[in-house]
Amino acid sequence: MARIDLKSLAHSYFPDPKTDEDYALRRMEHVWEDGGAYALLGPSGCGKTTLLNIISGLLTPSHGQVLFDGKDVTNLAPEERNIAQVFQFPVIYDTMTVYDNLAFPLRNRGIDEKRVDARVREIAGMLDLTGKLKQKARGLGADEKQTISLGRGLVRDDVSAILFDEPLTVIDPHLKWVLRRKLKEIHNKLRPTMVYVTHDQVEALTFADKVVVMYGGKVVQLGTPQELFENPAHTFVGYFIGSPGMNIMDCKIDDGAAWVDGQRIGLSDRHLEAISKQNGKIELGIRPEFLTLDTGDAAKGADGNGIEVNITKVEDLGQFKIATTRFGASEIKVKLGEDEQVVGQSGILRFAPEWTKLYADSQLVA
Repeated sequence: MARIDLKSLAHSYFPDPKTDEDYALRRMEHVWEDGGAYALLGPSGCGKTTLLNIISGLLTPSHGQVLFDGKDVTNLAPEERNIAQVFQFPVIYDTMTVYDNLAFPLRNRGIDEKRVDARVREIAGMLDLTGKLKQKARGLGADEKQTISLGRGLVRDDVSAILFDEPLTVIDPHLKWVLRRKLKEIHNKLRPTMVYVTHDQVEALTFADKVVVMYGGKVVQLGTPQELFENPAHTFVGYFIGSPGMNIMDCKIDDGAAWVDGQRIGLSDRHLEAISKQNGKIELGIRPEFLTLDTGDAAKGADGNGIEVNITKVEDLGQFKIATTRFGASEIKVKLGEDEQVVGQSGILRFAPEWTKLYADSQLVA
């Protein structure tokens, strides 16, 4: 397996790009460690497939280099990079058995048949394909064919990296959950370098050690799932990660506090020191999990430190509830425990200072 270095990497589909907007992939500098599991996460058109194609060799970047273990592979073809790829739709041979499909990448490289058999049976066992090894692929469903395709990507143990391009799109929802868990187990056992493209945050957060969040051709944050949730470095990360996403509000800083629609929200000294050095549009962000909503008698006994809000909707989602509140022009989502009761249509909203974030021109103010 290999460490992947992306050095001053950028790509434009225009022959003579003039501005940042002309780039499908804006300049980046990253190191992805040997044996890591990385997910490229973002909406359609954000640049994640372009980046994967550059890593695989299907696309040569306009600028910069791709290195595998320090070797420059920027201009090498995919077959020269020693990678395995799994695509969105199954790539298998219908006339072959499941066994022969899994064995093909090994036999194609002249691997000893005893080693082929051992490796095929190991991967088949991990993917619950052992009972189907003698069946022809032609008679299997789309879910099973894509499982075979995953196995073909995993069967070689000498590759620099395994690249997955939205491999679970055609899979039944329950099997998606099963295969995500199995991929995680396989990675923990074999430690291949994996790069996984998806627009589904659940897939990314359950599969990856590190998630590469992309937006508008840029990597806006690379971090663990916990880092992305607790400390989003960009307002897009706050909004995109989580269900519901982070509440983000325009605000002004004055008299030692943030002001949103005429309401005062207290800030810590570290917030005030950091924001004093910033220019541009200022926004306040807080996740629904880190807000407190008092209603009924609890609201009547409030100490004056909260914000009076109207409660416009309460959704009971089983294990938790989502309350939609409003003050001024701001709509704020609050995540409540399944046993928390919402009394009436008004309440007091409290912001946890340690979880309140400030952003200047969409970037986190550290």
